Amino acid sequence: MSNQLRTPVRRRRLGALAAVVVAAAVTATGCSSGSSGQQQDESAPLEVWIRQDAGSPAAESAEALTKAFTEESGIEAKLVAVGVNDFETKLQQRTAQKDLPDIVINDTGQLGNLVTQGLVREVDREGVAGSGDLADRAWEAAQGYDGKYYGVPFNSQAFALLIRKDWREKVGADLPSSWDELTQLAVKFTKEDPDGNGKDDTAGMVVPGGTTRGYLTWWFSTMLWSEGGDFVKKDGDGYVAAVDDPASVKAVEKLQAMFCDSKVVQPGASTADSATTHTVFESGKGGIYLTGPYMLPRFDGSLGKDKYEVVAAPPGAGGEAAALAEGENVYLMAGSANEKGQQQFAEFAASPAGQKIGLGLDNGGIIVRLPVNTTVDGAAEREDPRWDVFQKVYDEHGRNAPALPNWATVRQISAEGLNGVVSECSRDVAGAMGELADEIDAELEKQGATG
Repeated sequence: MSNQLRTPVRRRRLGALAAVVVAAAVTATGCSSGSSGQQQDESAPLEVWIRQDAGSPAAESAEALTKAFTEESGIEAKLVAVGVNDFETKLQQRTAQKDLPDIVINDTGQLGNLVTQGLVREVDREGVAGSGDLADRAWEAAQGYDGKYYGVPFNSQAFALLIRKDWREKVGADLPSSWDELTQLAVKFTKEDPDGNGKDDTAGMVVPGGTTRGYLTWWFSTMLWSEGGDFVKKDGDGYVAAVDDPASVKAVEKLQAMFCDSKVVQPGASTADSATTHTVFESGKGGIYLTGPYMLPRFDGSLGKDKYEVVAAPPGAGGEAAALAEGENVYLMAGSANEKGQQQFAEFAASPAGQKIGLGLDNGGIIVRLPVNTTVDGAAEREDPRWDVFQKVYDEHGRNAPALPNWATVRQISAEGLNGVVSECSRDVAGAMGELADEIDAELEKQGATG
């Protein structure tokens, strides 16, 4: 997830500027057979960007991926690991310099931003070698509002519950079978001294409830959908806000109650990001954490794998389980001098060979959390059945964010609206969600995404 510009005029100016810059970049060298008009050279090297910190195990896995591609194809590929917090800034700088990288491996949630700014090429799904082996849900996350594809799937994930098993046994509770029971378990973890230290210092639910990069929306999506609510819903050929629908309002009321009534969330939850919540869980201060599979190696080391269990999030009042599905795509950036090489890289990254490198079995650098290639069994490769829980959640209950022209902006607006009702306990939820719905509808209209 990434920071979003919240000023509509500024967003429009940036999009217009980027489109002009890219147009200039892709036509500067004259006419040719490239889709953008860029002169093509099938031996031209590729610059590959990935959203990872340089020197990290994940960057090492990405380096191994690019080297394996070069050995396979004969095309030189250079990896650039761009830090998580600097990625968007540096990409915009390169846009202004009319010098985009050839490949960007980035979040599925950034697809709308990239398409709106004209920074990526359309992908012919059927023309991608091995496309039939890639999960349909992963392809869905590479699809834009217009129904076209703008990336090749590379990595997927879904979210499940990490529950302190030792705490659950200490308070004598069963695994929850509904979100209401999950909240009841959180109450026990908060009030019944599950760690046995005689202090009132445990939180039942660990929640990244801050607004930075839309974290609260990101976390709440799974709960909201399970409770039968939604942020937006289809309306003819477009979308309309759904946060003020009755099921959504009830879900937000339950969220507010976690913060304000039962007070099962950790102190400071309304301003916390995931870096903070990771620490809360692994330090033994929180008992239930809805997060992704990428945290297992860290928590195994810091907390101990015997201390917690991995469980699919249960159904809510909506009667069905749902879980946020995310991932990363390989984006073929506009203006490349080697479009054929771009596609070859994407195909290799999504192939069984590329996916297995991304699992990070040799160095722990996980850049493929759940394989998008259905011929690769990630849990079997890792010899860890807990990963299969996440895979089944993704396959059976995973749900991508809606394919809006720019979902990231709606996510940010939603996070701010939700944060208002958990930070101010006296706020009327129905009224606040009505106001939020108006904001979302206004944003949808700006994006041209209304029916």
